[in-house]
Amino acid sequence: MTGTQDTELILINEAFYADRVTRHELDTLLANGWRHFGQRFQRYSLNYYKDEIRRVLPLRVRLSEFQLSKSQRRILRKNADLECTVSPAEITTDIHELFSCHKRRFTHDIPDSIYTFLSQEPAAAPTDGMMLRVTIGTQLAAASFFELSTHGLSSIYAMFHPHFADRGLGTLTMLKEIEYARNQGKKFYYHGYAYEGESFYDYKKRLSGLEAFDWKGTWFSFNAEHAEVVGQDKS
Repeated sequence: MTGTQDTELILINEAFYADRVTRHELDTLLANGWRHFGQRFQRYSLNYYKDEIRRVLPLRVRLSEFQLSKSQRRILRKNADLECTVSPAEITTDIHELFSCHKRRFTHDIPDSIYTFLSQEPAAAPTDGMMLRVTIGTQLAAASFFELSTHGLSSIYAMFHPHFADRGLGTLTMLKEIEYARNQGKKFYYHGYAYEGESFYDYKKRLSGLEAFDWKGTWFSFNAEHAEVVGQDKS
């Protein structure tokens, strides 16, 4: 294992189920590396990726330090014709249809349905859930689901129609979630796990103001260019 300040391997693999988690409780969970799909909360410090054991990197953006890059500004300009709206999370017919199209991109670990990631009542269980709908005319081009804590916004799942793959809608939904979080006065944007070293999830490392969790209770500034944890305690 290379590229971090501390090479000690910390083994954490925990999970629990909850019907309801308050915004304050969610702050504590997110700050300690927890994520959830539906009502199953989990955190794990190591995982298999392409037949290797990789260190898992919980990531977040400190919103006061976030700035758009040139490529992110281009994506926003490119998609200026799209309408983006935020509302309480709900699973509608067009969400099911979009999910069915989106999952065709994958060749393994293909989820059965959107309920792999969300509860049957995603606006209230287990957290305060919201959704971003991205439309072009009457067509749903992309959607993402996220939740609100007292001080943060945590992204849960995003999807887009393959017909619009060249628009960078995965990045667009992240940028719009960040915009919403800042407008709501949130301090952090939690956008999931990545791995130490190169992986499919490296797009999550391409945000400024990035921090990574060390599995000991501390968040550090994360230098994506050099793929290392650097700087001072940010907890």
